[in-house]
This record gives sequence, structure tokens and C-alpha cells, in this order.
Amino acid sequence: MAKWTPTHEAPEPLEGPVVATVTGGAILWFVLFLAQLPFYGWLDDHGHLWWLWTCLAGAGLGLIGIWYVRGRDAAIKRDAAAQEAAQ
Repeated sequence: MAKWTPTHEAPEPLEGPVVATVTGGAILWFVLFLAQLPFYGWLDDHGHLWWLWTCLAGAGLGLIGIWYVRGRDAAIKRDAAAQEAAQ
């Protein structure tokens, strides 16, 4: 079987408001967690308690994501400033 090689260049990655998107996602996960708290008993009785913990895990991972994308955004801006200063 022959190895597949691409025949064209990969497109540039899309850049957008990454920090705002990840922050919004983390907030949404936390709001969903809070919305399910009053139904803790029902979720436990019906075996759906994992829904609650999934939302909390999403919010926690979102916090890690916010930290990561803020650092990435700062690094991209530092690199752009360094390249501009070098010219």
C-alpha cells in the first residue's frame, strides 16, 4: 500500500475571538451545572447524576482552556511585535 501524500498546501488556520469563545463555553457549562443543581435528587434517582458532574467538568476544563488561550494569544501578540520591531 502506497503512502498518501497531499497534493496541495493546507489552508491557513482560522483565527477569531478564541478567548471570548472559550470563556463563553466555560460560562455556559457552569450555568448548566447550576441549572441542574435543584434537580439533584431526581438525577440521582434516575441514574443521571453524571449529567451534573459532566457540566462541572466542562466548566473546570473551560477554566484551563481560558488560561491556555490567553497565554497563546499573548504569545502571538509578542511574536508579532517582535517581528515588526525587527523590520
